[in-house]
Order: sequence, then C-alpha cells, then structure tokens
Amino acid sequence: MLLSTLLLLLLVCSAQASHFYGTVMTYYPQSINADGSVTVVLPYKLNFHTCLSADTWICSNCGTQNLTGLQLVDQESSGDWCQNEQIMTRVVSSFPPFQLVLAGGNWINNINNGIVSWRAVTLVELRHRSDTGKPNASPQTTMLPAVRVPSNCQRDFDLLAFDPDGDEVKCRYGNDSLSECNPCTPPSVLSLSPSCTLSFRPTNSSNEGPYAVQLVMEDFPRQTISLTQTNGLQEVKTTSDSISKIPLQFIVRVDPAVPSCTEGLYLPKFLPPTPANRAQLYTAVNQKLEITIYAEANNSTISELLFSGPHNVTENKTGPGQFTLTWTPSKSEDGHNYTVCFVVQALSNNSVKYHSELRCVIVSVGNIPSEVGNYVIALKTRISSSLPLTEVDIVQQLKAELVRQGLPSDISVNILSTVEIMTTAPPIP
Repeated sequence: MLLSTLLLLLLVCSAQASHFYGTVMTYYPQSINADGSVTVVLPYKLNFHTCLSADTWICSNCGTQNLTGLQLVDQESSGDWCQNEQIMTRVVSSFPPFQLVLAGGNWINNINNGIVSWRAVTLVELRHRSDTGKPNASPQTTMLPAVRVPSNCQRDFDLLAFDPDGDEVKCRYGNDSLSECNPCTPPSVLSLSPSCTLSFRPTNSSNEGPYAVQLVMEDFPRQTISLTQTNGLQEVKTTSDSISKIPLQFIVRVDPAVPSCTEGLYLPKFLPPTPANRAQLYTAVNQKLEITIYAEANNSTISELLFSGPHNVTENKTGPGQFTLTWTPSKSEDGHNYTVCFVVQALSNNSVKYHSELRCVIVSVGNIPSEVGNYVIALKTRISSSLPLTEVDIVQQLKAELVRQGLPSDISVNILSTVEIMTTAPPIP
C-alpha cells in the first residue's frame, strides 16, 4: 500500500513538471528621472499548461524593481494552455547593459531533440543613442503559447517584429554558447528567415507532435551610431552589431493531415474587415479600440478566437465566426506601441482542432504620426437605412467605422468619390 502511494505521488509530480509553453519579454524606457536614472518597463508573458503556474526572471545589478501581479491574457478553452502577463518596472541609475534570465523545468513533452528544462535571456540596453537622443527600446512583439498546422500543409508564420527606434529586427535560433536557451537545437520541421518568418513545409506523419521553438529577436541600427553611458563612456554600433535581444519561445503543434489545405474549408479563413498581418492601428488614451475579426470554415465549426496582447484586452464573440477584441489604453500606456496576435480555431466533427494563419497588429497609443492626419483611403463598407441618406449621414457612419478601427475620434472625413453598389432596398412590409 505504501509503495502504491509513493508511485502515485511520483506520477503526479512528473505530470505537473512538464508544463512550460514558452515566454516572451520586451522592454521600453518610460522616463528619464531628475537624478539621471531611467525608469524602464519590462512586460513579459508566461505560458504554462495551467493559469496557476509561474516563474521568476532573475537579474543582478539592475536597479530597483516593482512587479505587478500575474494577469490573465487568454487561455485555450479545453485547458491546453494559459497565458499570463506580468509587468516589471525597474529604476536603473547607470546604463551598462544588463541581462534577465528565466530558467527552470520543464517544457511540455515535445519531440525535438530532448528539450526539457527552459532558459530564456533578455539583454537590456539603456544607453543613450546618438541618432534619437534617447535610451534604446527593444523590438516589440508577442506570441500565442501554441499554434497548430496539419502535417500535409505548408504554412508561414510571419512573426511580428516591430522596433520603436526604427531599427532592423532580425530573428535567429538561440545559441548554446551564449546560454540563451537550454538546449538551443532548432526544430527539424521548421526553418527561420532573418526577417522573422518561421516556415513549415509538409512532412511525414512520423514528425507529427509538439515542437519547442526557442527564438531570439535583436535590433540592428540602420546606420552607425554611438551609445553613451552616464559617465560619458561610448560604444559604437554598426549595422552589423545588435543592440538588445529578447526571447520569443512557444510551441508549434504539427497535427495529423487534413483532407484539404485550402483555407475556408477545414482551416479557417479570415474575411474582411479582419486587419491584415502587421497592420498599424492608432488609438488615444481612454479611447476604446475595437478590432473586428471575421473567419469562415465550411467543413469545420469555428469554436474560438485565441489571442495574445496586453492583459486588459477583452474578447467578445459577436456571431458565428465573428469576434471583437476591445482595448482602452490608460495614461501609463500613452506614447508606446503594443502588439496583438491572434488565430481562429475550428473543430471538425470528431473534435480535431484546426488553426487559421497567424495575424498580428501593432497598436500605437497617442503618438499618431502627422501623415495619418491627411490621407486618402478607399473604404469598402455596407451602409443601410430605411430612410434616404444624405452625404452628412454617410460621413458620420464612415467616421464612426474608422474610429472603431483605431483612428482618432477627432479625425475629419470627406468623401472624394463613391461607387454606388445598390440604391434600392426591399419594400418595408
């Protein structure tokens, strides 16, 4: 009886240990203080099998720390994974680069080259740049804990890589010699371009299963710059030198073959007005931003939207295959850029899960560039009314739609030309 109890306890511990789904950390300088110190904000995502799991980033000689509590971002309805966000704020009095490390065990059971324990490294660079006169900000990105692709379908995951300083962002697999992951062996079924496109090509059924992806994003200046420390010491960075680095770790599940890889049959297909991948959206502090997402799948049933973004983004299902993500940024988020990534999940009759392509958008809060204030767009939309519409009515409805999609509420809208599709309506009974 005692032996049985001990075996049961060992099995429970083993199941709980294999629960990691990856992480991502970014950073941006929030303010330069009166004493010359810099306040830097470091949001990060922690992805585990359950929402109760957590881990701690370790850092030495990197200022004082303030840490928020874990906040839920999203979780898969069947309990496959959960993503939480935590926001670390540090006040740094001198600016030499410093590292933060997340290390522990274990990744979920995966089939690529014995990846078990996890390790992720962030390199924070806050020295003043000669081109901007400000401390450096890292590339901004996010990612779902897990994405799916059938083994017989080609798919490119265009990972969001946006840099507030205008740097070139490059991706690579982690490097064992730099202790950026543990181990850093790339998945055999995936290939990665420096421009951050992760590609899957059709493979054999023997390669089906979950793969741990351990990437590093780095920013490279587009011209030679110097970085200046508070004591006046400088370092030159050329276009071949990275400035900072952040980890991007997640799971790619290679599922059994699907009857057809054509989007819109089994695999969900996005429809307008879903934003394009890497679209730039704008909103103001305390102004609600709505991101509308439509998708269809004729031979499967769309079940849910899965997303990653700021923890206070809310989701609503508005109809079959129709979802809305809503976010109202606060004053503390003014002047910064945030990323939101999403997929739509569908179920077949026998509960097989299918994912749409991955799409990501950038949301800029408050810092709307001047060129957004005066430009021409072609807008295709449906306007309905039981009464004749004047041009003023049409402009008001168009403005409301543009504001809903992220433009500022004080925009001025003028119609330059129209294409009339339907001018009559069925008689009202």
